[in-house]
Amino acid sequence: MIKTPVTAKYYTVLGIAILLLFAGVSCLPLSSTPGAKPAVTVVEVNREVTRVVVQEVTRIVEVPVTVTPEPNPVPTETPLPTQTPTSAASPTITPTPTITFTPTFDFPKVTVNQALAACLFGPAKAYLWKFGLKQGDTGVIWGRAANSNWYYVKMDSLPDGCWLSPYVVDVSGDPNTVLVQDVRLWISTTGFYNPPKSVRASRKGDEVKITWEQVEMTEDDDRGYFLDVWVCQDGNFVWMPTSYPDQYTTSATFTDDAGCSQPSGGQLYAVEKHGYISPVNIPWPPSK
Repeated sequence: MIKTPVTAKYYTVLGIAILLLFAGVSCLPLSSTPGAKPAVTVVEVNREVTRVVVQEVTRIVEVPVTVTPEPNPVPTETPLPTQTPTSAASPTITPTPTITFTPTFDFPKVTVNQALAACLFGPAKAYLWKFGLKQGDTGVIWGRAANSNWYYVKMDSLPDGCWLSPYVVDVSGDPNTVLVQDVRLWISTTGFYNPPKSVRASRKGDEVKITWEQVEMTEDDDRGYFLDVWVCQDGNFVWMPTSYPDQYTTSATFTDDAGCSQPSGGQLYAVEKHGYISPVNIPWPPSK
C-alpha cells in the first residue's frame, strides 16, 4: 500500500525534470556563451530530484513492519510408567519316574479232593460253617493260620474268602509263601439274641470249669456256643477252640496247669445261623 504512491510521484518528478531540460536546451542560441546559467539550473534540478527520490526511498525503507512471533509450543513430556523388573521364576524340573516292573505274585492253588467240603469262618472245625464246596472246585491260597495248618482261600466259585482244612484240598505251590491271616468272625447284626449271662470259671487243681446261662434261640437259628480258649499244658501255651452244637450245653471244662509265661484265658460266644453274637470275656482263675 505504501510502495505504489511513491513510485508514481518519482516518475512524475523525473518527467518534469526532463521537460525542463529539453526546454532549456531549446532556448539556447546556436553559439553558446561560456559560463551560461542554464547549466547550473539543470544541476539544481537534478539535485532536487535526487533529494526527493532519496527521501522517498528512505521512507519506504523506514516503514516499520512489526512481526509478532508466535510462541513455539513447549512439548510436555509425559513420564513413562516405571517398570519394576520381575525376576523370572526358575522352572521346576520334575524328574521322570523310573518304572520298576514288579513280578506278579503267584498264589498257591488249591483243588477240592473230597465229594463235599465245608469252608468255615475260622481255621478249625469248631468254627461256624460259611460255604459248601464240591470235588473239583478250584481257588487260591490267600493266607495261612498262625496257630494251625489251615488255609485262608478264595475259591473261584465263591464271592468271599473262607478257611479250608489242608486235608480236603490238593495244593499246587508253597503255602509258606503267603502271609499269616488274622481270624475275623462274622458278628451277627440281627439283634435277635444277647450274649450269654452269668459267665463264671472255677478251678480244681489243673481243671477249670466254665459255666453260663442258656441263651434261648429258635431251633432254626440255634448253633450253640463257641469258646475261644488258650490254656497251658505241659509247659506249652495251647490254643483250644471249642464248640457246642446247641443252646442246651451251658458248661465246659479245660485242663490248665502251671508253667507258662502267658496267662490262660478266653472268650465265650453264643452262635446263631446269621453269625456270632458279641463275646463275653471268661474270668479265668490263675493257676497255683
